[in-house]
Amino acid sequence: MNRRELIEHLDALGRPRVLIVGDLIVDRYVSGDVSRISPEAPIPILLAASQEERIGGAGNVAANLRAMEASVEIVGVLGEDSSADGMLALLGGIGVETGGCVRDGGRPTTLKLRLVSGVQQMLRVDWEEARPLPAQVEARLLQGLEARVAAADAVVLSDYGKGVLTTKVLRTVIDAARAANKPVLVDPKGRDFSRYKGATLLTPNRREAEEALGRKLDSLEALPEAALELKRTADLAMSVITLGADGIFFLGKGGQSGRVPTVARAVFDVTGAGDTVIAQLALALGAGLDLETAVHLANHGAGIVVGRRGAASVTRQELRAALGSGDPQLGKVLRPEDVESAVALWRSEGKRIVFTNGCFDVLHAGHTRYLGFARSRGDALIVGVNDDASVKRLKGPTRPVNGLEDRMEVLAALEMVDAVVPFGDDTPAALIERITPHILVKGEDWKDKGVVGREWVERHGGEVILAPLLVGRSTSAILERSRGAKT
Repeated sequence: MNRRELIEHLDALGRPRVLIVGDLIVDRYVSGDVSRISPEAPIPILLAASQEERIGGAGNVAANLRAMEASVEIVGVLGEDSSADGMLALLGGIGVETGGCVRDGGRPTTLKLRLVSGVQQMLRVDWEEARPLPAQVEARLLQGLEARVAAADAVVLSDYGKGVLTTKVLRTVIDAARAANKPVLVDPKGRDFSRYKGATLLTPNRREAEEALGRKLDSLEALPEAALELKRTADLAMSVITLGADGIFFLGKGGQSGRVPTVARAVFDVTGAGDTVIAQLALALGAGLDLETAVHLANHGAGIVVGRRGAASVTRQELRAALGSGDPQLGKVLRPEDVESAVALWRSEGKRIVFTNGCFDVLHAGHTRYLGFARSRGDALIVGVNDDASVKRLKGPTRPVNGLEDRMEVLAALEMVDAVVPFGDDTPAALIERITPHILVKGEDWKDKGVVGREWVERHGGEVILAPLLVGRSTSAILERSRGAKT
């Protein structure tokens, strides 16, 4: 699909409500260095330096959805232990509703401990009891579940085979979703996909599909028949098979099918990529998008997370930037509400952020010299651009010559500009406070005028730099010459 169309769909997604029911898992990472072998046995000794806990399993689907700004509720089972307390705190910290979660003192919270040296996993240790829920725990889980389904725009069943998705739980959710005409998506486990009968779609990977079908899918040509068979087996409305390096194959309601190729990027860790795919699909289908559009968005999202360690998430801003990477203007033009997430990403990468602002009505050599100077002072340059109404207030009724969208697109096409964002106030003070740049750049003609935002930037450890101007270059002079006047 056209990337411009995908960005338009992404911008119009809204905030669908997604219910997730499934197995909750705590992912714990202990990281350090190995420099010697144990004298007790021929095994490496990890000198631990840090420990981190992340939300895994169905919780990672929730984390992906919250990163994409969906409203999320999760239903699952946890033990009566500190791992459960930590999981609930992590979920609550990102705004996931957990009122439907049940504690079961008869089993531990599923925990996966990974020992990591550098970027290499050395060992994984699992604490779990993978067995169906006891009847009394299942009954508590089912309380209010149909009402939760009815309140959602989409439902995800995240099956890691730990026992939460019993036959009764599956039937309750799927039947309620079908009755309410809500899409229900399943990340399946095991070989018997008929247990998910009546779901909207399943998202098996190639290996899982092969196990369910009982045959190899050695060629791309085998995928249409395989997807159709899976659709019939589980009475699905649609079918999806994720293919790793080969992308995602989909079969829609009306029989339309296709394969979306993988977005080329470095692969660091495929952990949790399936969670990202089903989260993106649920978000898009819950917002009313068609399957093909949903698959394209999911494919781009998965392409981002495989470049990160462990179960990771992708934000709307990151996905928007990835979609715009083939068209620099698209990726660089930010909405005002995207500014904080873009800046947070740069900060997480250790980048030195530079900000400047202006009308940039008729771009000329003075502008490009000025912007090049600003960019040379840091690692990422974000340019605030006055909207049309504020330009008119500042410059008079005949300005701007070029509308806001045109001005931002021209700026975004410049190599030295990393992002552009509009603002409607007469000064950029509020925008500067939202960004809090390391460097604030203005022209040297502002030396005696008082640079707006100086106090804020310097109070937060930043620096204000005045840029030299190219003599004789100005938009006003250019417009005067165009009218035939002498300058």
